Amino acid sequence: MEDSHPGITRRHKAFLKCLEDTGVIVELSRFKAKEIKCPHPQCGRTFVKHEEKETDVAIALKLIEVFLINECDAVFLMTGDTDLAPAVRTAHRLFPDKRILFAFPPYRKNRELAKLAPGSFSFKTGQFVKHQFSNPYTTKFGLIIRKPSEW
Repeated sequence: MEDSHPGITRRHKAFLKCLEDTGVIVELSRFKAKEIKCPHPQCGRTFVKHEEKETDVAIALKLIEVFLINECDAVFLMTGDTDLAPAVRTAHRLFPDKRILFAFPPYRKNRELAKLAPGSFSFKTGQFVKHQFSNPYTTKFGLIIRKPSEW
């Protein structure tokens, strides 16, 4: 078996180091390795594909948790995934004074979620460029992380 995208894990870990260095608390979900056989009969190669597992459930539970322990008054969810709709409806019911907004990634606006969370907004692709880490990024401990061209 071989990894079909060998640099992805390395780039992801570098990005997480930058986030953690700024004070972001990174909570990782699970990735399950799955063998994929090349669909072309003449190829015969097998690849490993990683599928994220439990992420939606973890986000939904964290939403309820931060409201339950009164950690904040508002939450921004950067997603267009309707799997979070039941959690948002539950949070509205249990915590009517708390606010939930969706910050939709480019091309991911979702009408159903926007109705659940009035005031939600979309990011344009160019807005992400203004908020990227410097290149190179130097951590508080002097580690230099260079931005890969694939970011």
